[in-house]
Amino acid sequence: MKNWLRSDHVIEEKIYINKIPAILFRPVKGQGLYPTIIFYHGWSSNKENQRFRAFILATLGYQVIIPDAINHGERGPIDYESTENMERYFWDTIFSNIDESKEIIEGLACKWGADSNRIGVVGNSMGGFTAAGVFTHNSNIRVLVVFNGSCGWEYSNEYFKKTFKIKVDRGLKSIEDKVKKLDPMNNLDILKNRPILMLHGDNDNMVSIESQRLFYEKIKPLYRDKNKIQLIEYSNLDHFVTTNMMEECINWFYSHL
Repeated sequence: MKNWLRSDHVIEEKIYINKIPAILFRPVKGQGLYPTIIFYHGWSSNKENQRFRAFILATLGYQVIIPDAINHGERGPIDYESTENMERYFWDTIFSNIDESKEIIEGLACKWGADSNRIGVVGNSMGGFTAAGVFTHNSNIRVLVVFNGSCGWEYSNEYFKKTFKIKVDRGLKSIEDKVKKLDPMNNLDILKNRPILMLHGDNDNMVSIESQRLFYEKIKPLYRDKNKIQLIEYSNLDHFVTTNMMEECINWFYSHL
């Protein structure tokens, strides 16, 4: 692990929650329990690749954990360029992240001083899909930020099949059934009025922005406070996280966490 992230105000520690490897950032001087953010990485990435973004959040007073997803980092990297591997592992990786999220949340509260009433979640790309799913199916998580991900999984799945020429066989049909069941857009009643920020480039050729537009149009009318739901589009931006996105993310956590 590179040592270029150094601060007298932030501690970086490699930890395991059960068998899940993760990097934990926390302020040196904390008062009481920590407001805590879980940061999910994308497809082909790993926890180390998100260190700088997590470090920035930690310098502002948040405790931040970045877990490695299965099939990534310490948990067995694969050939991410393979369409077959994407068919087989993409959604299963997201499902696994959701299944593991409860033990991560419990571990943070029990051992690392997380304030269970002030937990947020953020992710980029596949990590954005994950963050949306974890937020949807953990009602105790307070805030969601999605970079270039999707809260409309069925739409995105159809987009992936068309873009990557994926044919649905019997095995993939069972995955699609689970995508439909867990899709945030199909669970709006447990999402409404909870703070959600979506940040996305309108020229993203990996994860279409249309799923976020559809989700936003569908859920916004359900909110009493419209300031708690926001989609910010970035003109001519492809599949990247920009400085402006990080600034909006920070402002959102500051306002709602």
